[in-house]
Amino acid sequence: MSRGPSGPFLFGENPDANASVLSQLWGRLIRMQTSATTPERVWLGSYPEGVPADIDPDQYPSLVALMEDSFARYADRTAYSYMGKSISYRQTDQDSQALAAWLQSQGLSKGDRVAIMMPNVPQYPLAVAAVLRAGCVVVNVNPLYTARELEHQLKDSGAKAIFIIENFASTLEKCIASTPVQHVLLASMGDRLGLLKGAVVNHVVRNIKKLVPPFHLPQAVRFNEALARGRKLPFKRPDLGPQDIAVLQYTGGTTGVSKGAVLLHRNVIANALQSEAWNEPVMKRVPAHEQPTSVCALPLYHIFAFTVNMMLSMRTGGKTILIPNPRDLPAVLQELSKHTFHSFPAVNTLFNGLAHHPDFGKVNWSNLKVSVGGGMAVTSGVAKLWLEKTGCPICEGYGLSETSPSVSCNPPTSQEFTGTVGVPLPSTWMKILDDEGAEVPQGQPGEIAIKGPQVMAGYWQRPDETARVMTADGYFKSGDIGVMDERGYFKIVDRKKDMILVSGFNVYPNEVEDVVSACPGVLECAAIGVPDEKTGEAVKLVVVRKDPALTVEQIQDYCKDKLTAYKVPRQVEFRQELPKTPVGKILRRELRGPN
Repeated sequence: MSRGPSGPFLFGENPDANASVLSQLWGRLIRMQTSATTPERVWLGSYPEGVPADIDPDQYPSLVALMEDSFARYADRTAYSYMGKSISYRQTDQDSQALAAWLQSQGLSKGDRVAIMMPNVPQYPLAVAAVLRAGCVVVNVNPLYTARELEHQLKDSGAKAIFIIENFASTLEKCIASTPVQHVLLASMGDRLGLLKGAVVNHVVRNIKKLVPPFHLPQAVRFNEALARGRKLPFKRPDLGPQDIAVLQYTGGTTGVSKGAVLLHRNVIANALQSEAWNEPVMKRVPAHEQPTSVCALPLYHIFAFTVNMMLSMRTGGKTILIPNPRDLPAVLQELSKHTFHSFPAVNTLFNGLAHHPDFGKVNWSNLKVSVGGGMAVTSGVAKLWLEKTGCPICEGYGLSETSPSVSCNPPTSQEFTGTVGVPLPSTWMKILDDEGAEVPQGQPGEIAIKGPQVMAGYWQRPDETARVMTADGYFKSGDIGVMDERGYFKIVDRKKDMILVSGFNVYPNEVEDVVSACPGVLECAAIGVPDEKTGEAVKLVVVRKDPALTVEQIQDYCKDKLTAYKVPRQVEFRQELPKTPVGKILRRELRGPN
């Protein structure tokens, strides 16, 4: 069995001491990884012209240096657009420094963890910039967490402060006494919209839509108040380097308790630069007079949007259109109808929902240069429909919280749907391993392992878990089953835990879902395994119909033509909707019910 780092990578119970120790030790590991002998990268032959084999992850000493370079270079440009309000790079610079000064005035210092629990509002990127400029560590928190989930993350991270929007303050109230949180910065939806518009928005949110449950947090400081105070306070620039921790990104916790992936400044910088290099062949087609503009419909607390929207846009001087609620499709399309935009990262369910919406045609999609699909598998039907309707292909990528997140992607110049997650990004190595940790022959399935400057330093205060997922030669074992073809393209077969075992045969839900999603009358679907007396497990399909007349028999007949017999769904259930994460990922585990 392959063995990950252990021994010296054991940490005590003091999270503050651990922060500096961890960053130093894992810095050495990462340097060792990248200097190690690596196999030939066959996938480089599939790179679009102009994309480099490698990027320089050390061109900035920290994310703060990257941001401050952009603040100076693009001061007069719009950084964020939100509900008709434009916020410039200069304003973002000034406000984030003021907030950083306020954080420092509260006794927060380098390495302290600060949680951020907000949707896509302008306060979010401001908070991120402020936390990092104060030398602290961003702890991204899902705003839809229950009090139990929030308590775990705040205690596990050792967060001393939290930025939170008032809509979710009641959740914090229920658990704050059991956490190390000492400082609460309380935001509202209308904080950054100006006095009049902000008051109107807050009134609607609080009193008409009733989206703010009653709460009692007497220690809380209002966001705008902290900002005003911070403008009068001195700011002390911390000494930050590439091996310092930037983000604790908690995994979904589907296999147990949620773990914090330790992302260093260098990790996130590297991934932003890798994404920039990958998109360059199509983004260079944006006319010189147009500011590169991306749609941020995925939540910024999710690492996909954090890096591929916020940090990449910051790096390129782009404008980010903040979409606070991507589930409100009419509102999303109404907002997009007001903008010229070029980049749209999203998940399959969002692409599908938008493409089927009657208001889709009200948006000008002609300027779209890159549609990046991630977070879940892109289905062939959705890819085909999106290309037909926008003229821009969905280039599916692959990544994880542990990899900042992107590790591979289809070329943005390709017009064909490959059914793969593309090839490894610059400076990235991937290989397929068997259960003993040995590399399998090309074309054989196995666990995907990844090495590159975007790979995390380890799991926060979990050296045992870190050792379990890291190989002796510095690869991260993803837990995903995949195959690589002769061109270096990788295909995700499925998560290990989602695989269905029918009479000893492996059935991968992604394959079944991809077939069924193309069946006439199907809007969405998910495949799961259910117990079966004869075969151990059988395939069950949960379907949301586009055509109310669609029958179980029609679906099964369709599958019989396209799938081998043991893969054909034995059971089909129709539902009005599928359970999803806030990002739009279908929650198969909820469909399976309690284990």
